[in-house]
Amino acid sequence: MLEAERQGCAFLVFRDGEGSHRIVTLDTEERQLWIGRGAARDVALEWDAEVSDVHAQLERTGHDWTLVDDGLSRNGSFVNGERLRGRRHLRDRDVLTFGRTVVLFRAPQPQEPRLTVGSEEPATVVAISPAQRRVLVALCRPFKDSTAFASPASNPEVAAELYLTVEAVKTHLRALFGKFGVDGLPQNRKRLALVEQALQRGVVTDADLASPPPRR
Repeated sequence: MLEAERQGCAFLVFRDGEGSHRIVTLDTEERQLWIGRGAARDVALEWDAEVSDVHAQLERTGHDWTLVDDGLSRNGSFVNGERLRGRRHLRDRDVLTFGRTVVLFRAPQPQEPRLTVGSEEPATVVAISPAQRRVLVALCRPFKDSTAFASPASNPEVAAELYLTVEAVKTHLRALFGKFGVDGLPQNRKRLALVEQALQRGVVTDADLASPPPRR
């Protein structure tokens, strides 16, 4: 990955069907790249049965990349846990999901200053209780050392860390899914989407994850 960063262009990082890391450099000469299960695609995710043959498209404008999914895929494309509707300008460290495959987008090269202010609204503040926050930190803890390919802690793991019952953990998580607006996602995406939202909004920080779990 360090070598890819030194090249100064954007790239994708993900694991293939055998769990091995793959890095796909986004060629600056190409303006359009196709993502799909077909072997001929520029980013071929052949092992993932939930990925369509032609799933999504990457478009380059200047130094920037945009992900496009205009209904080509059956199961949709997700950016940071949110289903993509049409187009989405990508930023460094955005987490993309196609089927069951999680892809980290990297654009380490500094972007040129822009004079135009975007119309994107700031993230809304989410009010959670201290108990819910402890559950959220425990859920995010596996991401302390690896934000790209870690998996959220399981309910039993969260329960063991906080000395709660699994049912209590489930109750807190249901409330958190609603507060962070991810309760409408498929069950297998909710937990990761909740982690992504918590980290991006700063509700859970690196300092929280670095602190040791509570002891008996």
